[in-house]
Amino acid sequence: MTPAANRNQLWARALVDELARAGVTDVVVSPGSRSTPLVLAFAGDPRFRITVQVDERCGGFLALGMGRGSGRPAVVVTTSGTAGANLYPAVVEASQGEVPLLVLTADRPHALRDSDANQAIDQVRLFGPFVRAFHEVAPPTVEDGALRHLRMLVGRAVASASGVPAGPVHLNLPFQKPLEPTPVPGDIPEGFEKEHPLAASGRPDGEAPFVRVAPRTSQPSEAEVAWLEELLAGAHRPVLVAGPLTASDRVGSALQRFALRKEVPLLADPLSGGRYGAAEGTPVTAFHDLVLRSPYARKALRPDLVIRVGSSPTSASVLGWLGGLGGVRQVVVDGGGRWKDHLAVASDMLPVDPGELLDRIGRGSTGTGGAASRQPWLELWQSVGEAAARALEEDMGDPFEGTVLAATARAIPDGGELYISSSMPVRDLDAFVPPRPQRLAVRGNRGASGIDGIVSTALGVRLATTGPMVAVLGDLAFYHDMNGLLAVRNSWPDLVFVVIQNDGGGIFHLLPIREHEPAFTPYFATPHGLDFARVAAVYDLPHRLVPAGADTVESEVARALEAGGPWILEVRTDREENRRRHEEVQAAVVARVQAVLEDAGAD
Repeated sequence: MTPAANRNQLWARALVDELARAGVTDVVVSPGSRSTPLVLAFAGDPRFRITVQVDERCGGFLALGMGRGSGRPAVVVTTSGTAGANLYPAVVEASQGEVPLLVLTADRPHALRDSDANQAIDQVRLFGPFVRAFHEVAPPTVEDGALRHLRMLVGRAVASASGVPAGPVHLNLPFQKPLEPTPVPGDIPEGFEKEHPLAASGRPDGEAPFVRVAPRTSQPSEAEVAWLEELLAGAHRPVLVAGPLTASDRVGSALQRFALRKEVPLLADPLSGGRYGAAEGTPVTAFHDLVLRSPYARKALRPDLVIRVGSSPTSASVLGWLGGLGGVRQVVVDGGGRWKDHLAVASDMLPVDPGELLDRIGRGSTGTGGAASRQPWLELWQSVGEAAARALEEDMGDPFEGTVLAATARAIPDGGELYISSSMPVRDLDAFVPPRPQRLAVRGNRGASGIDGIVSTALGVRLATTGPMVAVLGDLAFYHDMNGLLAVRNSWPDLVFVVIQNDGGGIFHLLPIREHEPAFTPYFATPHGLDFARVAAVYDLPHRLVPAGADTVESEVARALEAGGPWILEVRTDREENRRRHEEVQAAVVARVQAVLEDAGAD
């Protein structure tokens, strides 16, 4: 590598080198002038994969998706001014969703702040409480101690972003001109890099970080394991409820092993990692969102112990059921230090890693461990799941958005990926797509549950993972992040977008506000009249209009996956018809479940 031309270049090279040594591989760059030293340092280092996204808002979600898919923080780089402010939604989602993310915002030098200088805003603690750490990095200084401190700071930042809980970290970096690698006489003392090799070039082996920061752990103690084992041994009707989890691949397997070996019904959110790919016989419940809409079922399925992991479940009926279990012991297991009990029904909080705790208990002896056989309890859950399945078989013939999700999931082969948007898609996935033995990794932005940044986040996940991948989103979410399609076109990934097009906010038709016209349609349903074939044409992406029938959706998704490359499959539905079909199917399931429970004499 050629010697640095000026202090900015030396400073940026040291920072970027330390990021690579800490394991960072993905960088998203939005163009700008003040960030020039950083961008050139990344561009000159082959250890990084760089993706360019002109729109900073999309860039933030793209980096978020990379972190969500890989479990490692990706870097997003912006120039000064409002460029960084455009990252705010992605930072909020990364914080609430516990996704590792590193934000590097270039800034004006201190002398230009609060002085009416152009493009200078207050960027100090720009993201408020939503970052795990913020560092106002010192201006570039050619000193041994300053460069060693910079390298140390980078190690701390990566560790903070990757820790428990993971989340965003913000480094604000002021740069004085010249920003380009223009030689500045006297800027770097002659022989400095040779005299201070550790500061200028890092650890001599080229791979070791300046300081290796061990990740925070929340390993359960022997006493905590024994306490929960004893509690479980005395339970006759326990359930394990798993909400969305960031480390879903790892913890999901632990959930399944625990449920199988300890004979505990597992109510697994599709974003928990526990619903799909379980071994034969694992008691993963089916259609619990629909089943628990029945007052009769909520009473008959009352547990005597609830173990909860992850964030709040997607299902409103599961949440309502948990909230109504007065007097039932509910143990929340979470090692991230964030309070996860908005229902205020927890009786015990275990601040430990849920995967490790359940794995250690699940590795013990099989069976109930002291309680009478839980087989009747498992069979009760199985019977209501089968009743719901039979009702759906008979009543889901006419297509609606629930059938679109079920058909799409069937088309994704073993080991595939599904990125699911907030609003109705994730709810329909939860309600209408049952467990399956084939593996299916499901990811989505449920930290703040917004519909912004969906296209970009899905692309980020795609770039960080392998295997066939489909992203399902609504038309408003697609419109909200159309700028993200530029990076899709430029990277040309194997990624199928299934866009459920109902010309507006279909979820509002399922809420009481639908009865309040004339305000409902223009202010809530918000019909837009957009032709997404034209949108696809703007970005030179292949588009196909797909009828809503289940067989057609399944075959077209499979066909697009086999063809490879990006696809936009548009499935048109009617908002009012969709509402009617939701209500009919739910009523059919509730009636069938109640009949089965009455026949079984359950109370």
